[in-house]
Amino acid sequence: MESKLNLNWDVVEKVRQSARNIAKDTQKFIDIHTTVTVERTVCRLLGINGVDKAFVPIPNIVVDNIKNGNGLALGASMFIGNAMVETGLSPQKIAESVAKGEMDLTKIPMHDEFEIKMAIDKVAKVMTSKIKGNRGKRESYLKEFGDKSGPLLYAIVATGNIYEDIVQARAAAKQGADVIAVIRSTGQSLLDYVPYGATTDGFGGTLATQENFRLMRVALDEVSEELGRYIRLCNYCSGLCMPEIAAMGAIERLDVMLNDALYGILFRDINMQRTIVDQYFSRIINGYAGVIINTGEDNYLTTSDAVEEAHTVLASQFINEQFALVAGIPEEQMGLGHAFEISPDVENGFLYELAQAQMAREVFPRAPLKYMPPTKFMTGDVFKGQVQDTLFNMVTIMTGQKLHLLGMITEAIHTPFMSDRALAIDNAQYIFRTMKELGSEICFKKGGIMETRVDEVVNKAAALIQEIEKEGLFRTLEQGKFAGIKRNLTGGKGLEGVVEKEKAYFNPFVDLMLGGKK
Repeated sequence: MESKLNLNWDVVEKVRQSARNIAKDTQKFIDIHTTVTVERTVCRLLGINGVDKAFVPIPNIVVDNIKNGNGLALGASMFIGNAMVETGLSPQKIAESVAKGEMDLTKIPMHDEFEIKMAIDKVAKVMTSKIKGNRGKRESYLKEFGDKSGPLLYAIVATGNIYEDIVQARAAAKQGADVIAVIRSTGQSLLDYVPYGATTDGFGGTLATQENFRLMRVALDEVSEELGRYIRLCNYCSGLCMPEIAAMGAIERLDVMLNDALYGILFRDINMQRTIVDQYFSRIINGYAGVIINTGEDNYLTTSDAVEEAHTVLASQFINEQFALVAGIPEEQMGLGHAFEISPDVENGFLYELAQAQMAREVFPRAPLKYMPPTKFMTGDVFKGQVQDTLFNMVTIMTGQKLHLLGMITEAIHTPFMSDRALAIDNAQYIFRTMKELGSEICFKKGGIMETRVDEVVNKAAALIQEIEKEGLFRTLEQGKFAGIKRNLTGGKGLEGVVEKEKAYFNPFVDLMLGGKK
């Protein structure tokens, strides 16, 4: 696309190539490792679900059994498939026997590898067919109702009670929201298991469980049919259970998932080795399911200064883009993140915000960019907050952002009321309607503030990316070059769940979902 900011495309392409090299180099580590979460995800995709009498998830019990028998390096598929050949039972029945202490998967005599893979592939193809069917159903809804070409209004529900969330989600859809994001309960990203069943006791959000996904999906389908437009569902695919939640979302037809390659490392202190391996499988699943991923670069700007650290956002977007491509996610499913977070006290701050958003749009032309509202400098003054949100709405429509997270006038005061959400939707719709074609009508001054600003950001991002390419991603994270946060290669949560694969390891879903591509 023609650049309104006179971008230096040679520099942009060099940055992209460096990011490609970073992803390729890191993939060498990913390809020879698995994690307990990846293997629990395999269990779930093989149809294993439920909890034991102590409410411990059965996928955890199965993987712990294999790990305790020193078999995880071969993968859960090998041991479950072997038990299927031995007993003729389904993966769920086998898992239930393991949970009852009636079966040790690592003590069963090993059968022929070809037989094991045949047994597993048959079950795996049933699940991939189901997920493909879910994708087809979404596409059918969008064909029937049509889809918006402009920004999708993204509203949050976060009561802690899935049934109350459903009431609020229906209301938000009727008020005009296009995407409903169910905020996850505080701290869930640090749980090394997925809670089970419908829940009513989340704090700061609602627990992400497969049953909660199902309940909300049913409710949003009902309201979609009532309104004659498809309402998308979003949740959080991050933390220690990243690929498991991706699988649950694919099974229950979620449409959008928060899914970042670096977020858990930087902002939740999850071990970098664990996160890098987990993000790969989670993204394979999201890509196959047609899910739009949302990356978390906006968090850099709430942690660091949005003027000084804008280049780290661009660098991270490039890295997230390349990790996603490796995992089979097309650009059209990459909701690369950024945010309107420059202090209102900065002179010409609006020009910097507009320049950053226009740059992202031009650099990633096919991506459904995720744009976050002002939060860091919202003070509780609802009148000033309304102005800040209005300026944010203006940038969105002028630069063609796609996933527009609604700003709330009561940010910094309390969890939004339904009335606050209605005001936010009304504000956004007003701006989007009255400024619909403004972006296509204006040009930016050659050599002006915006062009100069973007040139500075791109060159700083290029320098950072080249450093990362030279040092390697892990070393860069140790040095704290993203958001000023340093992480240790062997520190953080979850390292004990990382295992180097043996030669005979197999995971049928990688080939089935990637079409045989690495």
